[in-house]
Amino acid sequence: MASGTALIYDEEMTTHKLLWSDPVCDIEVPERLSSSYDQLKRYHLVERCVHVPAREGSKEEILLVHSSEHLEVAKSTQTMNEEELKKVSGNYDAFFFHPNTYRCARLAVGATLELVDAVMSGKVRNGMALVRPPGHHSQRNAANGFCLFNNVAIAAEYAKLKYGLQRILIVDWDVHHGQGTQYIFEEDPSVLYFSWHRYEHQEFWPSLKESDYDAVGLGKGKGFNINLPWNKVGMGNSDYLAAFFHVLLPMAFEFDPELVIVSSGYDSGIGDPEGQMNATPEVFAHLTHFLMQLASGKLCVILEGGYHLKSLSESVCMTVKTLLGDPVPQITGEMAPCLSAVESIQNVRAAHKRYWKWLMYEDTSFLQNLSTKSHLLKKANPNPSTEHESKITNSDETVKVERFLELHMKNILFPVPPIKTATTDSKGSAHLLPVPVHFVKEMDKTEIKALVSGFYADIVKEDKNLLSLGSMLAILDKIFKKEVCNGIAGSPTSSVSVAVALRHSVRFGFQRVLCIFVGDLEIIPNTEDGKILMIHICEKEQSGKTRSKHYISLNWKEDAEGNDFFSAVLGFILPVAYSYQPNLTVIAVGPNRSLGISGISLLFSLLQGLAESRIFAVIEDTEINVMQSVAKALVGASAPHFGVYVPPTQEKVNKIKILRDQFQQEWKMLQCSVKDGISRD
Repeated sequence: MASGTALIYDEEMTTHKLLWSDPVCDIEVPERLSSSYDQLKRYHLVERCVHVPAREGSKEEILLVHSSEHLEVAKSTQTMNEEELKKVSGNYDAFFFHPNTYRCARLAVGATLELVDAVMSGKVRNGMALVRPPGHHSQRNAANGFCLFNNVAIAAEYAKLKYGLQRILIVDWDVHHGQGTQYIFEEDPSVLYFSWHRYEHQEFWPSLKESDYDAVGLGKGKGFNINLPWNKVGMGNSDYLAAFFHVLLPMAFEFDPELVIVSSGYDSGIGDPEGQMNATPEVFAHLTHFLMQLASGKLCVILEGGYHLKSLSESVCMTVKTLLGDPVPQITGEMAPCLSAVESIQNVRAAHKRYWKWLMYEDTSFLQNLSTKSHLLKKANPNPSTEHESKITNSDETVKVERFLELHMKNILFPVPPIKTATTDSKGSAHLLPVPVHFVKEMDKTEIKALVSGFYADIVKEDKNLLSLGSMLAILDKIFKKEVCNGIAGSPTSSVSVAVALRHSVRFGFQRVLCIFVGDLEIIPNTEDGKILMIHICEKEQSGKTRSKHYISLNWKEDAEGNDFFSAVLGFILPVAYSYQPNLTVIAVGPNRSLGISGISLLFSLLQGLAESRIFAVIEDTEINVMQSVAKALVGASAPHFGVYVPPTQEKVNKIKILRDQFQQEWKMLQCSVKDGISRD
């Protein structure tokens, strides 16, 4: 099983630089690479990665995507003087040549392909290539938008040719539309291309009609080109997450890629002069974590844009930390997508409804009157500032964001617990767990008795539960003290164990504990004070408790043909969980579970992004197979496998819709269409 994270960086790629004054191109500086690499070193991430040397991409590799004329023009610039370089650069939209540009661009291609090789051969599980010049704007026959060769497009063609891949997902989270990548693959159903981008109704560069949501691909490629236009600036963490929950992830799991490549532009992050968005660096940890659940973990992240050096370098570090398997920091900001984001999400879903099974029964319709159309009239500034004044403002803004990020990163980063996953060997079955799980000593019997009689006597009626409670509380205490990241406990009565675990967590001081219980639940905790949010997944509604904001019952029986639980997790559980922002997640599997092992694994894998990855698993102790799968998911030692994707039935889609309608005012990340009523703008 592949493990490790590759990092590719070659200082020579910093030699590509602008030799004359050009206000459009002057933000694409060599420091974009060097400051990112320096920050990785400061966080001691470089030494934890597998170093893979870059190489030059060959002529044959570049010609997988580009024309020989384009290659020859690029090659000819190596011996040009400054005047000649300036003249040839002027033939393209927003591009500059330096005598070493051709060499750097070939290194960028080669570095990208080396990463694909390292991941596909199993040398590493995933990795990141820090490259310049970027690639996603370059087209078959033209440089464009700082890009000479399309690194990611070449990588996709290379992977298809060398490894016989039939399904590749490209996720472009750069703030500009990667029109070059779209043009290259728009007729190709083997490549699913997703791009979100600042669009502002075609006002923002590259200002193309075909960057809008209705450009879905051509011919056989229809449905495989997904454009999510941002029609206003200021998009934040919740908008990006909503796009993943309600558009990208359902499509990606249905598509079932064999490799995921990210066009990783960080100009979609806070402080960037190009993007003017508000997303903070930790959002990229969450997005990376989600993409790691696809393609058996085969993920290649390739640098594209990013022009605020502090924002860029912190975001690069967040991405690499997550690739390495570190716990994901708590996301910040209000968890509610803005009206404009929801409008775009709704239109993308409507445009793709006919192409995707997961959308077949969704109630989607196009929105014509968008809330942002009127803002365009206000954009014309009657008193434009001089270029000099705007540069000063930009420079002030840059410093302000630097200071904010300095403080922000201190607030969200935390020491990684020394142990990833803990358990106890209360029944001697721990040797069956096929992964490096750490054993903790069980709590002393006298100590348990004192605890139970003092705080949990109303829950624990029989002494036979004491032993399993002792092991469970020992693990929980290690999680509380941040000595371990997550833990797994077997229990003869999971309902009793969970009730004690929840009360114990609240007693310890956790303000928000998310509990997902799969199976028959005999003891329903009190959730009225909001300190516990219970999502109960069972085959039939259990009597005695009505749904409320903090107690949600989801009746679901997994399909016999495969895993149809994706729609419930992505369309409901994940948005609710992110809206709640728990400090601890407890996931329990009790008797008569209505989910298969693949559905349970999906829950554990996707929810690890919450609560700084603090997850406590309670499993009915007869369920050895479930325990093994959960242990694998928690340790992260092997790539997740979620079984065969099965689209949800109409009945199940309606179930999710009813729940969404009922709870979206309380849990705003559920909102994916405008008639749903939006509270933030």
